Amino acid sequence: MALRGVLRAGEICIRVMDMAKARHHYGHIMGLHEVMEDDQGKVYFKCWDEHDHHSIVLNPSDKPGMDYFAFKVYDDATLDALEPKIKAFGLEVTHVEAGVYPKSGRRLQFVLPSGHTMQLYAEKAQIGNTMPTVNPGVTPDDGVVRGLHINRLDHLLLGGGNIDENVKLFTEVFEFDLSEKLVEHESQMSLAVFLTCSTTPHDVAFVLQPEQNKFHHASFWLESGHDVIRAADRLGKYRVPIDVGPNRHGVTRGMTIYFFDPSGNRNEVFAEGYVHYPDTPTLIWDTRDLGHATFSQDNTPRQSFLEVLT
Repeated sequence: MALRGVLRAGEICIRVMDMAKARHHYGHIMGLHEVMEDDQGKVYFKCWDEHDHHSIVLNPSDKPGMDYFAFKVYDDATLDALEPKIKAFGLEVTHVEAGVYPKSGRRLQFVLPSGHTMQLYAEKAQIGNTMPTVNPGVTPDDGVVRGLHINRLDHLLLGGGNIDENVKLFTEVFEFDLSEKLVEHESQMSLAVFLTCSTTPHDVAFVLQPEQNKFHHASFWLESGHDVIRAADRLGKYRVPIDVGPNRHGVTRGMTIYFFDPSGNRNEVFAEGYVHYPDTPTLIWDTRDLGHATFSQDNTPRQSFLEVLT
């Protein structure tokens, strides 16, 4: 499939309450690469196999959670094409000039029906993955892949109301596919929705919550289930609080571990899953099989996983 239009989750800004502890968590334990600190004290990280300058922004704050998330689009013309469609959907669009966000071109910013601030951008400085683009080889130098062996930012799960309106926005305006959906058995009310603009099971997902603008987790891609087990060993070594895992989701079929950063924000490392194509049917789960949908190896839903968001 030739990917054009909206490409991927390219950036998330996470609020942290102790920057020294956050740097140790995301840098030393997880193994992300710190690339800069700005004059506001925000710290920027990238995963080793991402070419763009950064994907994770840590913002010092007195409370945890997410400030905004941003998707990268194919080119500047895509921003021009999407702006009137977003406005026609009923959302107010704010223009952010190039350079306001470091190493980034201009952005469109708007608030989703679920209360989350989303941005779209086409340009960000690329610093590569330490391997050349001509005869690159297959593995970087020693020390580049470290920590949990994270390749890239994979997806986000966010909580709020009006998640069916989010589905309409993402499918009708941004041309995502609704890959999977969890519904309440009797009423068929949407409880969680999973959306993809690529060949992954999901690039962003939303879970129904009583409060708007809640952050469930940011997920990071590992190459294999073996890497998930190795990540669990490292998280245990550093006494990182574990929410769930290792386990496998029924939804998306991904191998997973959920854990918390020092501010209480949830992280995930994720591997495997299935390949999604535009003709793949939407998979529907209902609450009769909630245990298997969430964690298929022990068929046990966790209250913390369902209820703890920042």
